[in-house]
Amino acid sequence: MSEIIGKERVVYNLPNLLTLSRIAVIPLIFLSVYVKCRFFNYLAGILFIAASITDYYDGKLARARNEVSAFGRLFDPIADKLLVATALVVFLVKEVNIDGTATPIISKISYIPVFVILCRELLVSGLREFLREVNVGLPVTRLAKWKTGFQMTALSMLFFKGWFIWGGLGEILLWVAGILTFITGYQYFEQSLNYIKNENKSKSAPKVTEEVKSQPVAKKPASAPKKKPIKKAPAKAKK
Repeated sequence: MSEIIGKERVVYNLPNLLTLSRIAVIPLIFLSVYVKCRFFNYLAGILFIAASITDYYDGKLARARNEVSAFGRLFDPIADKLLVATALVVFLVKEVNIDGTATPIISKISYIPVFVILCRELLVSGLREFLREVNVGLPVTRLAKWKTGFQMTALSMLFFKGWFIWGGLGEILLWVAGILTFITGYQYFEQSLNYIKNENKSKSAPKVTEEVKSQPVAKKPASAPKKKPIKKAPAKAKK
């Protein structure tokens, strides 16, 4: 009984509850696709900002309180990707009423960074899954953290399109995030390729040594023993 209670405390600690709250608001954000009220768009934006803040604090609290768990390591990246993907899907199909005209949240040319971000998330998820099987980590770079900052800021602003300049500024930052996303995605892909190359080299090296060992070594013919020079006795002088 005590073991079950202990496991429940690990799952339902504060960092994990923050992660679960991030997942819980995702359906509410997605509902903004069907609700035409601009107020609901702003509400979805507030929920997205709150969820983004929990993304920063859940890991920090887990490390500070020594509550890092397998549950958090599993669901924290999943919650992040679901949150970002949901917001991007909303922006692809959502229109807002500006001066009596239905206006898309992002222009069609901005579908490009959206496509790059979605592809990168799938790529990195696949690479992490592959490298986890061979106990190799894929550490987060500083540039990737900058990418996340620009990405979350851009998506938060886009929810408020039609209010001041937030929508236009958010679309500009979305392009910045898309460029950083492409660069960091390529860096992760390059790191994975380097691991694969090194792994192939390490597997092929023993085979070469075994082939060398298996080859018969030619024996050198035994050299004939060298004859010692015979010293002649000095001739006796004649009387």
